[in-house]
Amino acid sequence: MRSMSGSRRNSGSSLVSSSSASSNLSHLEEDTWILWGRIVNEWDEWRRKKDKLLKELIRKGIPHHFRAIVWQLLGNATDMPVKNQYSELLKMSSPCEKLIRRDIARTYPEHEFFKGQDSLGQEVLFNVMKAYSLVDREVGYCQGSAFIVGLLLMQMPEEEAFCVFVRLMQEYRLRELFKPTMAELGLCIYQFEYLLQEQLPELNVHFRSQSFHTSMYASSWFLTLFLTFLPMPVATRIFDIFMYEGLEIIFRVGMAILQYNQTDLIQLDMEGMSQHFQKVIPHQFDSCPDKLILRAYQVKYNPKRMKKLRTENRLLKQRIETLEKYTEQFVTGLQTQLEQSRLQEAELLGALKELQDKVLDLEKRSSSLPDENNVAQLQDELKLVKLRELETLHSFREMQDTVTELNQRWQLHMSKGGGGHWKDSPKKNALNELQDKLMGMRLREAQAQAELREVKLQAIQLESQNQIHSKLIGRHEVESAVMQERLQQLAGQNKGLQAQLTEMKRKQAELDCKSKEEVMALRLREADSMASMAELRQKIAELEIQKEEGLIQGQLNHSDSRQYITQLRDQIGELKNERDTHTVKALVPGVSLAIETHLHENQIPLMLSVFL
Repeated sequence: MRSMSGSRRNSGSSLVSSSSASSNLSHLEEDTWILWGRIVNEWDEWRRKKDKLLKELIRKGIPHHFRAIVWQLLGNATDMPVKNQYSELLKMSSPCEKLIRRDIARTYPEHEFFKGQDSLGQEVLFNVMKAYSLVDREVGYCQGSAFIVGLLLMQMPEEEAFCVFVRLMQEYRLRELFKPTMAELGLCIYQFEYLLQEQLPELNVHFRSQSFHTSMYASSWFLTLFLTFLPMPVATRIFDIFMYEGLEIIFRVGMAILQYNQTDLIQLDMEGMSQHFQKVIPHQFDSCPDKLILRAYQVKYNPKRMKKLRTENRLLKQRIETLEKYTEQFVTGLQTQLEQSRLQEAELLGALKELQDKVLDLEKRSSSLPDENNVAQLQDELKLVKLRELETLHSFREMQDTVTELNQRWQLHMSKGGGGHWKDSPKKNALNELQDKLMGMRLREAQAQAELREVKLQAIQLESQNQIHSKLIGRHEVESAVMQERLQQLAGQNKGLQAQLTEMKRKQAELDCKSKEEVMALRLREADSMASMAELRQKIAELEIQKEEGLIQGQLNHSDSRQYITQLRDQIGELKNERDTHTVKALVPGVSLAIETHLHENQIPLMLSVFL
């Protein structure tokens, strides 16, 4: 990256307030405009030889009329190939046009340049945002970026603003902030929380007790560079420094604001703090932006520590992603098992319902069979029929005997009479009488035979019915035995299915409980790791305090030059940064936490003695 990158990473710890800085600026009697005109004309020389002085001048503020060219020079955006593509990009269509149109009206609505629909400001803002969405299709358009482009358009034409914005996105970490995942924003919030925990522990505890998360107030600071939070003059001063030093100024200003308002914020609840951030804080530095800048450079900021936090955040993020992937796979497996269990349960319930229907059908068929009482009644009726048949046969035999006797008598009578004609009427009358009796007997015999036939027919019918009922009874007894056996089998299967269903429900409950326990265990491990990291940070802070106490006992009183003392302090700060090479590893699985100190306490006095 350019040398400017190194400048952003290695910013100073305070504004120029020493006699050295005063002596460096005392010979510059020219007007501020003349000075900045010379800086612009001799830009390369100033960047090479007067970089520290240029940094101090930028912190004091770039004159309004020089901002356009100075921002382009700071961003190295004066000669970019993408500038030649701008007119062609405007002729193309972007999938983000509707979103851009929707948000343009909400970008600086009170500013004269952007006020009113179809105003010049809104039109050029749309052009720049559309062109960038075509150049960087991964980012496309993101809310918040329009405020940065709007500020650029207040200072320079749209083509130059487009080039500066492209450079900001590529070289100033803004592209990572505006990516769909917003991973860089999460990192910035993580680093800012560390500064808050280290430098303002009481306020940090109060924020946590009120569930007032850092992202609730600091996200817009990083996404819009305070352009939506502070008044335009103050935000523009911060943007001047951002163009030279990068996101470090955002951390410094944010911590300075919290330090300035710590006493008031601790006394407020969550709603009160929200109102304080919205209505009170933005107007505290309207009349004196220098006061905010001065406070910002009194904030302790360690670039090396921030770099370590970046590595630590990356490792934690990888671990969390691994845990989330494992949890997702585990939950997916549980869901698959649950679905399989539900399918098996549905199949078992279907089979159980089918068996229950069969049992009901068998019970109905069994109830329709004749019972033992009906069979006994039929057997009694059959006995009575047989008795009546015997009586009829006995009567028939008696009648046959009577007829035979009569025939014998008649034959005897005929043999005695000789077969001649009747001579007298008494004999004739007796004969007629006998004939009448004979006819009557024959009639009764015929009737008896008819009755006998009828009785025989009834007997045959009853016998056949008896056989049929006997066969039915035997068949029903066999079917009943089979049904009873089948019913017992179905009852056994039903019990088995009920046992399987109960076992499946138990396993499902165990899986649900196991899943909850796994998730809780993961959360507990993450909480333990965060607590352990906090303890290690506290130990590191104590070590740094001990180092500072040792560094105070230097040999600074042997020199009368304040400039030389300032240089020694810078060198001591560098030694402190080199000493602060602790290897932090997370306590969660896969990441360990350890602290190694590479500089011994007695090395610093030796180095100081060499310098002095």
